[in-house]
Amino acid sequence: MAANRIDPAFWAGRRVFLTGHTGFKGSWLGIWLDMLGAQTTGYALPPERAEDMFAHLQLERVLAGSLDHRIGDIGDFETLQEALRAARPEIVIHMAAQPLVRRSYREPLATFATNVMGTAHLLEAARHVPGIQAILLVTTDKCYENLEHELPYKEGDHLGGHDPYSASKAGSEIVGAAYRRSFLAEQGVMVATARAGNVIGGGDWSEDRLIPDAVRAWRDSETLVIRSPSATRPWQHVIEPLRGYLMLAEA
Repeated sequence: MAANRIDPAFWAGRRVFLTGHTGFKGSWLGIWLDMLGAQTTGYALPPERAEDMFAHLQLERVLAGSLDHRIGDIGDFETLQEALRAARPEIVIHMAAQPLVRRSYREPLATFATNVMGTAHLLEAARHVPGIQAILLVTTDKCYENLEHELPYKEGDHLGGHDPYSASKAGSEIVGAAYRRSFLAEQGVMVATARAGNVIGGGDWSEDRLIPDAVRAWRDSETLVIRSPSATRPWQHVIEPLRGYLMLAEA
């Protein structure tokens, strides 16, 4: 694999199981996998809004030649296991999540159920499906204990989380490590996690996100409410972490 490049030959005809394919990053990744020639099974809840990228671009229809679109809850173990067995994937990319901090305060139990137990459900199902070569768990840089300093986090820093979302993502990291060490490594299945930061790009209409909130306020002639004006946020365009995910899965 050439440095910093995706290898189309690796993905051509590759069977991929992608959770969260109806979400913002999942929609972009589904398009990219289609362009690379992969055969993808998507497993996710329906889009929340008609303006969400997956629904607005009619990706179920557009990607019909490469995407087996399955609606299901990551918390429904039996349905998830059935979908995995039917897909017979070589690569699993787990993006399904409850991704919003403020929603996690309103719905802490649902957040932990989706982000922690959802990861456990996926890995438990995957360890009983032969042929899987690699599993990539997408988490977040918020999985680290927030020490409120200006230094960048290092990969080996302590996991933590003051809010339910961040704590749930730290929990999903621990679940992933446990399944890797206890079951999947001895089966020859590679397991990795990827921790991206704040992501921006077309098609993101999620609630409580600065850029979508700004666009909505402009569109609707409303005043933009900025929750934390003094906060400094690192931004990544959606293509950047997705490129990293694909490169990590190749490795």
